[in-house]
Amino acid sequence: MANVSKFTKIVLGFGFFFLYAPMLVLIIYSFNSSERVNIWADFSFKWYVELFRDDAIMSAVWVSLKLAFFSASAAVILGTLAALVLARAGKFTGKTVFGSLVTAPLVMPEVITGLSLLLLFVAMVNSFGWPQERGFLTIWIAHVTFCMAYVTVVVSSRLAEMDRSLEEAAMDLGANKIKTFIFITLPIILPALVSGWLLAFTLSLDDLVIASFVSGPSSTTLPMIVFSSVRLGLSPKINALATIMILTVLTAAFAAYYISSREERTRRQGELINED
Repeated sequence: MANVSKFTKIVLGFGFFFLYAPMLVLIIYSFNSSERVNIWADFSFKWYVELFRDDAIMSAVWVSLKLAFFSASAAVILGTLAALVLARAGKFTGKTVFGSLVTAPLVMPEVITGLSLLLLFVAMVNSFGWPQERGFLTIWIAHVTFCMAYVTVVVSSRLAEMDRSLEEAAMDLGANKIKTFIFITLPIILPALVSGWLLAFTLSLDDLVIASFVSGPSSTTLPMIVFSSVRLGLSPKINALATIMILTVLTAAFAAYYISSREERTRRQGELINED
């Protein structure tokens, strides 16, 4: 930061303030005992207690966490396979089209994605009778569809930077492609897989637009509950809920950064030893 100009520091500081000051205010007011969110009364954990007593919110939290976990896990598997095809399969007919289709959800408006998936599910019901109703399964399919694109980009960038000579050396020593992937490739790209999983988990947990199109009355996600609550009048319980979510995401982000940094240091030390 020594060579950074004063103006750049001021702009950077203003940017961080603009992003994080509202979150800080929200966290402070989550401990407000008043029923009005804009008037401070006394410090209290009242709304945290009320939050955990609200069955509708707790049910939506459980649905969203399960959905995010399974969506992120499936997205990592499919996204890694897609990244391996794009990075290792070489040139083949339709590779450009395949890459464009995989990454299309990155630039596609969520309204278009949600509407197209809704029409797809309606057409499937009319043609095959499945899925019989929109709910957890349809939301999961929708979330895997767009989360996979983000995982593919993250893993593809890591595979592009990877030293292919390590894989070639393993195969020269008698390892087949499966063993090479498990014992050589997978440990090297593990930080990218963790980052991709956390990114997909966060995107799934945060999604409102697509879930609104493909959900049914039996499955209501947390963002849908929050959005409905805000429209009817902001409840202080939402401040408590948002505070818990912010602290959880920050903890996960710092954990992912620590794991990635440790893996990267280990990899660089290994490369230095090999060079010596």
